[in-house]
Amino acid sequence: MFESIALQAGDIAIYVEIFFVVILLIILLALLASSLKIVREYERVVQFRLGRLLGAKGPGIVFIIPAINRLVKVDLRERYLEVPHQTAITKDNAPVDIDFLIYYKVVDASQSIVQVQNFTGASVGLATTTLRAVVGDIPLDELLSKREQINSILRTRLDEVTERWGIKVTNVEIREIRPPKDVQDAMVKQMTAERTRMQRSSKPRARSSPRSL
Repeated sequence: MFESIALQAGDIAIYVEIFFVVILLIILLALLASSLKIVREYERVVQFRLGRLLGAKGPGIVFIIPAINRLVKVDLRERYLEVPHQTAITKDNAPVDIDFLIYYKVVDASQSIVQVQNFTGASVGLATTTLRAVVGDIPLDELLSKREQINSILRTRLDEVTERWGIKVTNVEIREIRPPKDVQDAMVKQMTAERTRMQRSSKPRARSSPRSL
């Protein structure tokens, strides 16, 4: 009887040991899984250890220490930022509404996280201020014809600031320039008058037939 009890106690001890071994393996596998991060080709991860910057890692497999390291993902693909209608005053005091797109990409993942907190808000504020300064030096009648020049100036000035953020502004495209309502009406009247004049001038003139003698 005592032998059977001893055997049962031994079996229970083995089961307990197996149980703890399985639990230990599960914990080790979970720690290993949380220690390995896969970074895609178009991504980088900025690694911090106890608050200190370690730098950007990737692509591929990145090893971290759980609960000590923190990762911040950064997308390196080119993206765009839409700036809605902004009102600016031209050199001759005419209000115009302009909306445009900013194309940019991250070139330094670490600086893009450390140097600026909210790139979108900072870029919109900077672009709006720069746009108003540029438009303020151009008369209204020259504004529509200098769209490419305004794009180039905006891109250059934005890139000068965003460079220290680790971000490259690749292009700026103005989508629409909306002049004041009275100017729009005048432009429509001028286009209508020009179209009417061209239609009249294109009509063949009736030739008078010679009289028979």
